[in-house]
Amino acid sequence: MRLGVLDIGSNTVHLLVANAQPGGRPLAATSEKSVLRLMRYIDDRGAITKEGTKAIVKAVRRAKKVAEKEGVVELLATATSAVREAANGAEVIAQIEDALGQSLQVLGGSDEARFTFLAVRRWFGWSAGQILMFDIGGGSLEVAGGSEELPQLAESVQLGAGRMTIGYLPNDPPGDKAVGKLAAHAEEVLEPLAKRFSRLPAPDHVVGSSKTIRSLAKLAGYKRPGWSGIERWMLPRAALGAWIPVLSRIPAESRQELPGITSDRTFQITAGAVVLHEAMRALDVKELEVSPWALREGVLLRYIEDMGW
Repeated sequence: MRLGVLDIGSNTVHLLVANAQPGGRPLAATSEKSVLRLMRYIDDRGAITKEGTKAIVKAVRRAKKVAEKEGVVELLATATSAVREAANGAEVIAQIEDALGQSLQVLGGSDEARFTFLAVRRWFGWSAGQILMFDIGGGSLEVAGGSEELPQLAESVQLGAGRMTIGYLPNDPPGDKAVGKLAAHAEEVLEPLAKRFSRLPAPDHVVGSSKTIRSLAKLAGYKRPGWSGIERWMLPRAALGAWIPVLSRIPAESRQELPGITSDRTFQITAGAVVLHEAMRALDVKELEVSPWALREGVLLRYIEDMGW
């Protein structure tokens, strides 16, 4: 069966098309992405502006056409933090559903964390033991930990890279003072979360997922050989911290010249680096490994599993 996952997030509208069968891996066939940076379209009331809604609907219609062209039998459409938390979220969701011609699954923050944790668990397997996972989106940071397929603890906080860029790093380049204020804010938000996660067993494996973390690993991390010739990206906290002052002084236009930083991430990569560094520090993580699979793969895996049973 050819399945599609449409992820309407804070930064992108991303369609993943995959060939799927019960008991098998979701083998990606097509990936279609529209960059939105939706946080730019949030007004003073916390509502998505008309311009932002039009941009979402346009991207959704484009993704739907690609899904139809690719012969998608079932389209699993999800929306995450920016749409979920908008003051006019219900109105925007109705317009998205009208464009899709089907219902939209609006994921809560803990749901995002659980689906992503499932994908991470399946990628690394049971031998990874107790996993601690970080996932940075445009609107929120998800943290989850556990030794099973469902995490023992899964939380979401409003420390997404796009949200923090708009709120704390509006100037380009932001400079050290603004970065310091963001780091202090992230530390304050993460303190109670870190206390709750400290009650879990120490992780055997720490994993980061999402495009932001993959980009930061290519910038500040290193590669290790993996199984079946697949390279494993590692990201040390110390190396990440050393890059933050550099990122804070480089204009966004110039950041895409750096290793791993694509044009769609230049806008929010500095905030993502600060948030991830503070999250790793708060939970006493010295190094993490990057997972190629994240939320979209988790949604696919859960659907395939239900289909198989």
